[in-house]
Amino acid sequence: MSTEKGTKINQLLSAQPKGVVFQSFWLTEQGYSQDLQKRYRKSKWLDSIGNGAMKRSGDQVSYEGGLYALQNQSSSTIHPAARTALTLLGKAHYLELGSKKAVLFGGKGEKLPTWFQNHDWDINIDYYQTSFLPSEIGLVDFEFKNFSIKISNPARAIMECLYLAPEKQELTECYELMEGLNNLRPNQVQELLEKCQSVKVKRLFIYLAEKAGHDWFQYLDVKKVDLGSGKRSLVKDGVYIPKYQITVPKELEEYGKPGV
Repeated sequence: MSTEKGTKINQLLSAQPKGVVFQSFWLTEQGYSQDLQKRYRKSKWLDSIGNGAMKRSGDQVSYEGGLYALQNQSSSTIHPAARTALTLLGKAHYLELGSKKAVLFGGKGEKLPTWFQNHDWDINIDYYQTSFLPSEIGLVDFEFKNFSIKISNPARAIMECLYLAPEKQELTECYELMEGLNNLRPNQVQELLEKCQSVKVKRLFIYLAEKAGHDWFQYLDVKKVDLGSGKRSLVKDGVYIPKYQITVPKELEEYGKPGV
């Protein structure tokens, strides 16, 4: 390889953090032609991890390194969400033993690239496409060793948990997670609630927050939140909560009550 080509690849590697994926189309946009990329792979500068995606030779990449590429090279909104985000932020007070799963959310119609789906990240990926919350609010930068990616903040993450409930996430566990969120910012919660498109999520969030007795709850203006009309039965043979017109599991309604 010529000195010029060696300098060019060194410029790329010095400008990008270790542990991240390089998408082929993005490299082309940066001036690294398909032919040059092929030479880099042949010269063992880069290794393919799937069609259209590469990493530094010898680098260990995790799914977070893949998400870095999606967020920074593709302007993707796909991010660690729900229980995964709460765990990363230290807000999940216990972990499922032996669980190796990451929950990702992205916008409606936003697909994971084939290379991301097919690569073995050594962890199971559960991906959900939904626009029940706007993609531009409720995200924070989370630092890993060499780079950062956007993940859901605690308020958005618990709403994502409730979006998955009760089929994919137990409501009682959602309440246990809510109990630990004693320092949410009312203005952030208010914005998320007002812009949330899921009546189920909004009713459940307000019900659980009130049940948990958090100080920040009193600063919410619930009257500004559209809670829809009509009853919502989330489970069979549950307990009906007239105030929020929802039917929840009996064990959830009785959770934490004296003598229960």
